[in-house]
Amino acid sequence: MSQTVPIPQGLSMERDAGPFDPPREITRLREARPVSRMVFPDGHEGWLVTGYEAVRQLVADTRFSSRQDLGIIHVPYETPGMPVQTEPSPQTPGLFVAMDPPDQTRLRRKLIGAFTVRRMKMLEEQIIAIAERQLDELARLTPPVDLVKEFALPVPSLVICELLGVPYADRETFQVNSAKFLVRDQSLEEKIAAYGAMTTYLAELVTRKRAEPGEDILSDLARDDDLTIEELVGIAFLLLLAGHETTANMLALGTFALLEHPEQLAELRANPDLLPGAVEELMRYLSVADIFFRYATEDIELGGETIGKGSTVVISLLAANRDPRRFENPDALDVHRQARGHLSFGHGVHQCLGQQLARIEMRAGFDGLLRRLPTLELAIPAGEVKLRTDMNIYGVHELPVTWTETAR
Repeated sequence: MSQTVPIPQGLSMERDAGPFDPPREITRLREARPVSRMVFPDGHEGWLVTGYEAVRQLVADTRFSSRQDLGIIHVPYETPGMPVQTEPSPQTPGLFVAMDPPDQTRLRRKLIGAFTVRRMKMLEEQIIAIAERQLDELARLTPPVDLVKEFALPVPSLVICELLGVPYADRETFQVNSAKFLVRDQSLEEKIAAYGAMTTYLAELVTRKRAEPGEDILSDLARDDDLTIEELVGIAFLLLLAGHETTANMLALGTFALLEHPEQLAELRANPDLLPGAVEELMRYLSVADIFFRYATEDIELGGETIGKGSTVVISLLAANRDPRRFENPDALDVHRQARGHLSFGHGVHQCLGQQLARIEMRAGFDGLLRRLPTLELAIPAGEVKLRTDMNIYGVHELPVTWTETAR
């Protein structure tokens, strides 16, 4: 492979190729060296993996550990105000995305029944009803309005609150704290405070559910005496955070992408049967949950390179999902594309448990928006949309939109 691209010094997060595309440096690197050395800001010599096949192989190989207590996980971008980590982070009970089998397997199995395709299909009408009610509220407002605040964030928040048995009245608290927790350059004190506020709230909630369980996922888990309160809190934190942040950002950023690709939007309006495939394509094209970390527990061969034991390995799912070796014309948004096989939900033992739920929410959300607001458009120039380049989950902070007519 060509060696003309220099070894990256940290990870570029600037969206200099456009709001939907990987940074140019990442794209150049993927074409030259899909498995590349990278020098981290703290001096660690680790790795960056950007090629589709290499990423897919890596996330399926449990020798690349998800644990953060084995060694120091080096951060690939500058984080002002955050101290350099000098020792491994302690393992958080219940946070199974940061565990390996068999611990990860034990906790994940507790949740598989809650997120089966069959159970999610049973909830589909309920989710559609939630999206439609929120669209009723949206249609009553006088544009311009912020689509994030009035639609993209409320819909998945309502859904996950109902599923978990979290009072929706408490949504503002967890939304504010989860946003603070996800800001990359937030100070350590602020991150700890936000995490502490969320876990304190959740500890009280799961303790109540253990005493008086209801008909929801957290109550089902609380009935299991094999799970400690600390594990219940960790699971609840993960489900609550992942259950609204990722889908909210997909709904907002996906709408932005469709508005910026009017020919694709017109295709969807003309043929709503394309929507399930279009959701997969938007997942591939946008990959809002992009950067993941692994820790090499031994020397491992990957993509013609030897990744040494103790190395921090950074994965870019966005770069992998834009790999021309896997997807033809990958930088084009194409609602006709068969995008199955994209890595936006992960692969292997950590593949997203809630992926069927997310698909249903996105289908309901995009279908409702396209049908109910046929003249939807941006209310500001595209270049003025505030991008979440400062967050661990990508999207837009706000999406001001307007319309001239509504429909049922």
